[in-house]
Amino acid sequence: MLFIEETSPPPFYQHQLSAEQRTQLDKWFIGHRSQAYYLKRFAQFDEQGYLSAKWNWAAFVATFGWLLYRKRYLDCIVYTIAGWSFIQLNVAIILVAFEFLFMSMVPDALQMLTRFVIAGLIWLFWSVMVARWSDAYYYRMARREIADALADYPQQPEKQKAHLQKEGGVSIVGLAAAFGLFTFLLMVIYRQFLPLYANPIEKSIIQDSFSLTRIATSRVEGLYQQQGACPVGATLDSLGLDSVELDTGGLGTAGTHLDMQVVERTEALGNKQSSCVLITRIQAIPFPNRNLNDQTFIMYRPIETEQQSQWQCVTSLNNKQKPVTCQGD
Repeated sequence: MLFIEETSPPPFYQHQLSAEQRTQLDKWFIGHRSQAYYLKRFAQFDEQGYLSAKWNWAAFVATFGWLLYRKRYLDCIVYTIAGWSFIQLNVAIILVAFEFLFMSMVPDALQMLTRFVIAGLIWLFWSVMVARWSDAYYYRMARREIADALADYPQQPEKQKAHLQKEGGVSIVGLAAAFGLFTFLLMVIYRQFLPLYANPIEKSIIQDSFSLTRIATSRVEGLYQQQGACPVGATLDSLGLDSVELDTGGLGTAGTHLDMQVVERTEALGNKQSSCVLITRIQAIPFPNRNLNDQTFIMYRPIETEQQSQWQCVTSLNNKQKPVTCQGD
């Protein structure tokens, strides 16, 4: 598709046809879907006498799905392989060059996002190239099939019509396959590529939240020592931590993303005895880390024996997520 001949006249052009005959054959090949659009495009190519780049929004948005919908099955396979090869090769080359020359200038929190943006721009470039040449490609396919129909069935318009309707038009099966392919690609991105971006942010959010929880615990312990009792009702604001900025890119202050409360005891500890409990709940985390919302750290002060007790920690996070110094439920 990216290597369309720009010779004059266009490939497979049938000089012997009248304008009416050519239009009728085009209608049989195009089918009813978007017929007016493609007839206009075909007429433009016929008039100018050569193929040139035009813009096709359907091909830009659907790329290879457009080929399936227009029954270009073999071409779809070829261009899918070529497209993926082009994208992967250029992503690898450009990322290596960018990592070596510029990545050190990008903040750590934005480096993974930068890699995804570079890959997306390369994909966008390929989609633009497909969109610019899809009309010329489709015109070429129509002229080739019309030439075949005229050669195979001279003076047999009904058979010419049957041939062109079989090879042209649109395919509901192809459309369904395009949706299936699109769904599969989304699943691949979600399962394989999205975690590459989300996991570092998740770890940073957990680390920031736990670090602030430990700082708050230290301040609650200080109040406990001063008052001789658990400072029930203490909050991030009263502990002076409400306006602390989180290090993770895109997040705001601790007061926005952490809800903290101090109580004497909680049922969440089960049979564990405590004299003071600090509960931190993660909240308002955007996609793709929304799974962290409502996860908790519970710091509790065990009932003192002969020695001053130390605060213990439990968390609702799973074993892969939890900090090494905080046990799970």
